[in-house]
Amino acid sequence: MTTESQDLIHALDPVAWALEVLDIIPDDWQASVLRSSHRRLILNCSRQSGKSTTAAILATHRAIFYPGSLILLISPSLRQSGEQFRICADFLGRNVTSPKKIEDNRLSCTLQNGSRIVSLPSTEATIRGYSNVSLVIEDESARVPDELYYAIRPMLAVSGGRLILMSTPFGKRGHFHKEWVEGGLDWYRFEVPATECPRISPAFLEQEKRSIGEWYFAQEYLCKFKQTTDSVFRYDDVLGAISDKIAPLFTPVITSGQGISSEIKTLFNKGETV
Repeated sequence: MTTESQDLIHALDPVAWALEVLDIIPDDWQASVLRSSHRRLILNCSRQSGKSTTAAILATHRAIFYPGSLILLISPSLRQSGEQFRICADFLGRNVTSPKKIEDNRLSCTLQNGSRIVSLPSTEATIRGYSNVSLVIEDESARVPDELYYAIRPMLAVSGGRLILMSTPFGKRGHFHKEWVEGGLDWYRFEVPATECPRISPAFLEQEKRSIGEWYFAQEYLCKFKQTTDSVFRYDDVLGAISDKIAPLFTPVITSGQGISSEIKTLFNKGETV
């Protein structure tokens, strides 16, 4: 097979590229994510399930085979952003036909084909100003502030770029939980509990369940959105007590037109006092 033919196959199929160039055998769910053409993906994944590797494959593949792409890697902290970028840099080095880097530093790089990979911590001020974004990957989304998420979305308005949220659950709050539960058909969802990860043994999971308790285990390993520990009222009880069919006793302060229940639900998702 000629190099041109190989490059064409690798450009069209990230799974083939991962197998033949990166020497990575994706799990079934990883292959589905890599081959998905959906613009909005949510990966609700157990710890150590391979979500960061999957995201790095997507980011690097996009940078190499789609010239002029701008890929943003968003994480809750500078350390996490740097780690995600490090994986991408490693993958770029494994691909012998990768475009040369014309700019390279600890948190970003620019390739000769005009593509850029930029990793950013979850501070709203650090992401404003980027435009024509091809791909945004938000790692540990459940811990990324909502205001950052809402600042990201307009970057994709003109480019029609992709948005991928990936995380382990962190309570019934925030945009990650909201999009998972209420996002509807706009999102394509993947749930990957530790019990479906071949690299995590049942014996280890049993030990973890005994050590950290049911509440943490359900979130960290089973992808369950559990009630936050600092809530005065349960999330489901609050939503069950709200109805748009009952007239308020007093004139509502909120007048955005969304309805009282949707406004209260939004505040609750943000963790604010209702």
